[in-house]
Amino acid sequence: MPMEQSEIERLIKEGIPDAKIQITDLAGDKDHYAAIVISSEFTGKTKLQQHQIVYKALGGNMGGQLHALQLTTYAPK
Repeated sequence: MPMEQSEIERLIKEGIPDAKIQITDLAGDKDHYAAIVISSEFTGKTKLQQHQIVYKALGGNMGGQLHALQLTTYAPK
């Protein structure tokens, strides 16, 4: 079953409370999304570490309910 955009945003916000999030459904199928996530939690972290923080917030949904997520992460300037 596909995952709703609002559910992705909710999970990320629960795991990264200060996150600013922009999510786009890339294919209109609720399976392929792009997300931009900005959080102070990313400060001093590599891109890999930043992505791992987001994946952790999403729990076991990656590869299951959430098939594909094009992820862009930033620390605030």
